[in-house]
Amino acid sequence: MLLSLAGRRIHYDLVGPPGAGAVCFAHALAADSGMWAEQVPALIAQGWRVLRVDMRGHGGSAPPDTDTTLDELAGDIAQVIDVLGIERVHFVGLSIGGMIGQALGLRHGPKVASLMLCESPPASLPRVAQIWAPRIAAVRAANSCEPIAEATMERWLSPAFRARTPGRWRQIRDTVAATDPAGYLGGIQALSRFDFTKELPSLCIPAMALYGEDDAASSAEENERLAALIPGGRFVPFAGARHLPNVEAPERFNRILLDWLAAQS
Repeated sequence: MLLSLAGRRIHYDLVGPPGAGAVCFAHALAADSGMWAEQVPALIAQGWRVLRVDMRGHGGSAPPDTDTTLDELAGDIAQVIDVLGIERVHFVGLSIGGMIGQALGLRHGPKVASLMLCESPPASLPRVAQIWAPRIAAVRAANSCEPIAEATMERWLSPAFRARTPGRWRQIRDTVAATDPAGYLGGIQALSRFDFTKELPSLCIPAMALYGEDDAASSAEENERLAALIPGGRFVPFAGARHLPNVEAPERFNRILLDWLAAQS
């Protein structure tokens, strides 16, 4: 479904019983809402309502016209929540989705019942320019995300997952390749220049930081730091997964998610 917000097209998906508690998902850079396909049936079966929102320039959402910030991306989700008449959401975000979740909690706290933040540091990583420069150059040169698709998948999912589930692996890989270059580059801008470390200690929202222990794109230290900065924050290591634990081991991820939601309800 599409919304026009401030002249921009935002794509969202809302399923589940009206009036039920709502869980809002935000995806990784170069992914889209389909990244959470393994979570939707499990939540619906437990009576939850599920909202998924595509970030600017990802999935069905229009690309940004100018530089993008995490506050602006969080504002998009806040506006979708308002338009749909949802009072509060339990938020689940991964990678840049988790960074957006931090901004949503800090800027729009009354809309957020809890935060589950996966593979998400509390500030831009050291050497962020060097990390992203080769990917930026490749995408700009081709005006496409196709050149970075294979390497992205190597960081995100294990060879064992690819061998076990080649169709799902290809589906996610093709989503990366099809991401709008402006959306991808705008997301890099947003995650390259933020620091919530001084604000997070004032956040009065139940929060969990989950980290796939085989993820080279983030680190246990950064995710533990995120949990420690939020009062009462909980750190959960997730063994045997790279950057997408929700896809790599969905049954185990869903158990953690459902237990978390039950504890907050």
